[in-house]
Amino acid sequence: MTVFIRGSIAALGGLFVYASHEPVGWFIAGIVGTALLYISLAPWGHGSRVGRSGRVAAGPTIAQGMLFGFIHGLTQYLLLLPWIGEFVGNLPYIALAVVLALYSIALGAGGVALARWRRWGAFLFPLFYVAVEYLRSSWPFGGFAWVRLAWGQINGPLANLVSLGGPALVTAATVFVAVGLAVALINRDRLVGLGVAVLVLLMGLTTSLYVDRDGTSSETVSVAAVQGNVPRMGLEFNAQRRAVLANHVRETRNLDEQVDLVIWPENSSDVNPFTDPEAAALINSAVDAAQAPILVGTITRDEVGPRNTMVVFDPETGAGEYHHKKYLQPFGEYMPFREFFRLFSPWVDAAGNFQPGDGTGTVSMDAASLGRAVVVGIQTCYEVIFDQAGRDAIANGAEFLSTPTNNATFGFTDMTYQQLAMSRMRAIEFDRAVVVAATSGVSAIVMPDGSVEQRTRIFEAATLTADIPLKQTITLAARVGFYVELVLVIMGTLAGIAALWFNARSRNQVGSSKTSKNAASRKQPVKKTGQSSRGGNSSGAGKQRAASARATTRRK
Repeated sequence: MTVFIRGSIAALGGLFVYASHEPVGWFIAGIVGTALLYISLAPWGHGSRVGRSGRVAAGPTIAQGMLFGFIHGLTQYLLLLPWIGEFVGNLPYIALAVVLALYSIALGAGGVALARWRRWGAFLFPLFYVAVEYLRSSWPFGGFAWVRLAWGQINGPLANLVSLGGPALVTAATVFVAVGLAVALINRDRLVGLGVAVLVLLMGLTTSLYVDRDGTSSETVSVAAVQGNVPRMGLEFNAQRRAVLANHVRETRNLDEQVDLVIWPENSSDVNPFTDPEAAALINSAVDAAQAPILVGTITRDEVGPRNTMVVFDPETGAGEYHHKKYLQPFGEYMPFREFFRLFSPWVDAAGNFQPGDGTGTVSMDAASLGRAVVVGIQTCYEVIFDQAGRDAIANGAEFLSTPTNNATFGFTDMTYQQLAMSRMRAIEFDRAVVVAATSGVSAIVMPDGSVEQRTRIFEAATLTADIPLKQTITLAARVGFYVELVLVIMGTLAGIAALWFNARSRNQVGSSKTSKNAASRKQPVKKTGQSSRGGNSSGAGKQRAASARATTRRK
């Protein structure tokens, strides 16, 4: 019965964590859900007791913890990722959810072991959580950082901490608050638990003073994010490439104000303008109408292979600088082990064969009102989940960031809203405005504090225009975010390994003790079969003296 209750608590925790992500966006749900996960792993109830070593000798077993971790993860990912199966079927979506939940098995095992260290194990659990999340976000095939706990905190105070240490620090802070609340609920150390939770929340609130500080920008630039829309949803839109291009050209021609820069989405011209004169003519007509450079998403090919490219078209100089997408989506833009996965889905051959770029993550676009070029950082679609993509752009002088994306494949699902939350988090992390341009929505103008100034609806033609700040500041996260995550991961890994090792050692000691007691109880007492050798010798001497005395008496 206890296993069922704990499993239900873990599943409920997964539901709450899902609700913290957009479009629901209840940041407090992420804290509650993680607290429920820890409660499912920690000792509590009538059987709880504390040994002399300080370890709690009750609670779920390691195997049960593995089960609860898997249940928590699977519940969360099944709810979070249905958009993956929108047009390729449920099998790939369910398979991905199961694979991601396998990492939570390790989380559950380590969580149980750490929770048995009553005095300080609970507050090592957040570090171990970050270590498991790092593994899930990195391996294999570059990992899948889409499901990081941090993204669900974009509407809460803990999001501010991303400017200090990146998303890993936000994840750690979220788990610290969650564990603090859980400890206050199920342990005797209520004041300690509440104190930790309140302290971390206050850190998030006070860090807001560091976000988008006054005096960090002296210039603005006017931008337009064009959402041309697609003829219809689904994978079929790729067969309508010219119609998609025409939509973006038409929307750009309809601009009713002069702007400095125009951002088009990823795949806005899947007809390669460098090999197709008609596509080139359409793009140039849009550039002439806007009288401003346009960042165009297209498909190019070089000696390496096909590329997912963002290229600048300027009214004076024509095609200019470009960004080849560096972080490609496995099973979408390229297919690892294509022959193997073809056995499971007919959509395998719909995946591309794109090759990654190796550029700076930036392009320069001439802004007429400023009389100079503006350095634009680019995180094309899937790249927004990778910390290093933004760090590279900032290190190479990006004054604002752009997220050109193509979400038409995923229909009316949560995908585009989840991605927008990531762009908002990057705005806070790097102290930059972010321009999100999507083929079918949601497009948005995001300010450096993560607030959304404007946004579109999905599957409509629309254009957003705004004046955004240009910045050259380098946040602490941009400088040391990599090292913050590295330290958290190393500490969490060591804590998890140590907890599991001590747990196994304690079990072996208990097993040895029981074996010794059983052996002692089976040993029979030894019966006396005679006197000691010393006693025997004394008796013999006495008999000899008595015989001598009798012989003497007879002689007398």
